[in-house]
Amino acid sequence: MCSRISLVSILILFLACKNKSEPTDAPQEEPASIWLLGFEKAEKNPIMIPDSTYIFTDPITQNEVRWQKADVFNPGAIVKNDTVYLLFRAEDNPDAILGGRTSRIGLAYSTNGIDFTKYPEPVFFPQDDAFKKWDYPGGMEDPRIVETPDGTYLMYYTSWNQDVARLSVASSDDLKNWTNHGPIFQRAYDGKFLDVWSKSGSVVTELTNGRLIAKKFNGKYLMYWGELFVNLAESENGIDWTPLLDENGELLHVFKPTLNEFDSHLTEPGPPALYTENGILLLYNGKNLSGEGATDQYPEGTYCGGQVLFDKENPTKMLERLAIPFICPSLPHEVSGQYKAGTTFIQGLVYFKDQWFLYYGTADSMVGLAIKK
Repeated sequence: MCSRISLVSILILFLACKNKSEPTDAPQEEPASIWLLGFEKAEKNPIMIPDSTYIFTDPITQNEVRWQKADVFNPGAIVKNDTVYLLFRAEDNPDAILGGRTSRIGLAYSTNGIDFTKYPEPVFFPQDDAFKKWDYPGGMEDPRIVETPDGTYLMYYTSWNQDVARLSVASSDDLKNWTNHGPIFQRAYDGKFLDVWSKSGSVVTELTNGRLIAKKFNGKYLMYWGELFVNLAESENGIDWTPLLDENGELLHVFKPTLNEFDSHLTEPGPPALYTENGILLLYNGKNLSGEGATDQYPEGTYCGGQVLFDKENPTKMLERLAIPFICPSLPHEVSGQYKAGTTFIQGLVYFKDQWFLYYGTADSMVGLAIKK
């Protein structure tokens, strides 16, 4: 079971997520750090499940599709007008293998952050347009959403044509109608990284008047992104991004997996990063290896949530990493479904009614919620 986490005064006590193979003398505590966010899984979990009654006419095939019949998971989150909105990934065909279904982005809203009402049709989906070569047939995956200082919403998602995953972006003024801008690295370095596998864009935000707003550093937004490694990119407009490179002209890896620990396989950015007085806090998804290099503290292949702090003056410099994950699969629906190795894939974060709400995908099948009180 993944132990629940709470605050004791201003210090946070972190407990390891245990499983049946864990030694009884395994370390259970991490020295408390005031920059870390502690979360407790909500009593109501999951908060969103698939529903085959929702029907949508696909503009490419012209067929009626039960667009969220198979799975709903990995949501982005934003607060607008005292309401939490989730942009969630929905898959249609439960008989298709992992990665072989078509994903579309649905929209749901809640006035308490827990009970959500879905809109009847997806708000973002593959169309027969110039972006089809990137977005189809796999669709739009894993949305993360931020608000810019002028009130525009930017959604960063994975374009999946079942060949190469590309980190892409769309913009909106109302969360319902979206303009697709395509892959974010189309123009950088003459397209050098356009066809390089890219995912999971976590734009740096700052809590401003109770809302998370994308923050500029010397006139540019910053984004942590990647899957196996965490990379960094910058942008003046939030649409066209330039990856930071090392001295050899290759992608600069600012954070890497740690062998024999919970994130031994990959370190994948989660929700939008947070600019704080202590540094830039990135919540990320760590996956344990299978076989050599894996830790025996958690099941092989399991996704748990981690936290890492970067220098706010030098966002490429890692200051501190939480050695123990703060959230792991523990509930039945988190260790069953499409990804049975176990998944708590953190992706949506909002500050709502003086609390932090963290939304995550469970085993690539449902949506879960953890709250920091």
